[in-house]
Amino acid sequence: MDEKTMVNDILDGVKSELTTYQGAISECENMELRQTLQQVRNNDETFQYELFKIAQTKGYYKPAAKATVTEVNDVKTELQK
Repeated sequence: MDEKTMVNDILDGVKSELTTYQGAISECENMELRQTLQQVRNNDETFQYELFKIAQTKGYYKPAAKATVTEVNDVKTELQK
């Protein structure tokens, strides 16, 4: 397995973990556990972003095209309804 594949697999895995943490946090009643999960999630988000920047620099990862101002405004309008 080449480095590019490994990096992208890790990024996909962390993305999935972040979704799982968010679900657990939103359903957690125990504040101490909730705060621990939030800290773990925050650490994973930092790791994911750092790895993303490395992958982007090496050309391993191409982010989606940037949204236009019109597209951003359309989404804002829809979410405010």
